[in-house]
Amino acid sequence: MPPEFVPGQRLTLLESGREYFPALLAAIDGAHRDIHLETYIYADDAVGQAVSAALCRAARRGVRVHVTVDGFGGRNFPADFLPQLLAAGVQAMLYRPEFARFRLRRHRLRRLHRKLAVIDGRIGFIGGINIVDDDNAPPEMRPRYDYAVQVEGPLVTRMHQNMRRMWEIVAWANFKRRYRLLDTLPPAPAAAGNQSAAFVIRDNIRHRADILNAYLGAIRNARHEILIANAYFLPGVRFGRALYAAARRGVRVRILLQGKSDHPLLRYATQMLYSSAQAAGIEIFEYEKSFLHAKVAVIDGEWATVGSSNIDPFSLLLAKEANLFVRDRAFAEQLQERLEQALATGARAMHAGDLERQPWPSRLLRWASYGLVRLAANLVLPTDRTDDA
Repeated sequence: MPPEFVPGQRLTLLESGREYFPALLAAIDGAHRDIHLETYIYADDAVGQAVSAALCRAARRGVRVHVTVDGFGGRNFPADFLPQLLAAGVQAMLYRPEFARFRLRRHRLRRLHRKLAVIDGRIGFIGGINIVDDDNAPPEMRPRYDYAVQVEGPLVTRMHQNMRRMWEIVAWANFKRRYRLLDTLPPAPAAAGNQSAAFVIRDNIRHRADILNAYLGAIRNARHEILIANAYFLPGVRFGRALYAAARRGVRVRILLQGKSDHPLLRYATQMLYSSAQAAGIEIFEYEKSFLHAKVAVIDGEWATVGSSNIDPFSLLLAKEANLFVRDRAFAEQLQERLEQALATGARAMHAGDLERQPWPSRLLRWASYGLVRLAANLVLPTDRTDDA
């Protein structure tokens, strides 16, 4: 089922934490009714402390504050922040807390990878930015490069409904019955602009392939150009075939990937795909200026997506994700302009044969990494998956 685009939105593109966190903090400080926040990582750094302080201020003035943090990505959250948040009246829970960290089981990889916030049912935030400082990384990887979107308009109600539903599911799973939401939703916001967007999630029940299918539909309809920037890129068979088919019919396909990675195994595995992609006419770039964490794309200068979903089997087939899909030329052109700047100032074009000319230990490392990642994916992914890992 294709995504349902809702008109009447006002969308503000936010690049990295330097633009995102001032907007988020201002919205929290302006809250009157309720706040919902979901994140994968909640770091004990300057940003985590600033967000926590703002949430505590809101709770103390009577705003109902609900925070959901993933139990793996935010495994230090209970020690770092939970006592002060609870003392201020914030309601906070972990999604799937980690109890057996070194056991490899399928359900452990079903993480809450979404990065969402809704304030008073009128302002929403969605993207790939965790609650973590852009400079909370090794020196050579600073600052983190990522995107989020501030959403105002009727679509915020769908975000709000979905986050409330997630909160109640987690509350039930954690036996936090006193954390149930009993109040009604506020009225849907009126049209705030003239942009159309769709809020699309991935879960393990009714929306298993919604983000994947939204990407595939746009790629198959592409006429001129596809530009993808994605932190962890290991597409399945259908996604890869769609990109190859687009390149063969004359669409310019460019992919911006990590040049500096926090997961070298995944990066080496991805590099195994370079030769076949380049042979199909796909252009590949590695971002070397800092740490690329974005999950965004622009197609034909009129379609765009910003969200939490990587293009790998774990995001597309296991984790809970949320993406904003936008059909608006002004927004798409703005995102493309930012990505073109990143390509021009921080990326290196990868040419056919570059990796093959490296010493044999490097080639062996890429081959072994690819095999290990594919083996791990096949072991943990559900047998009824909708795409090949």
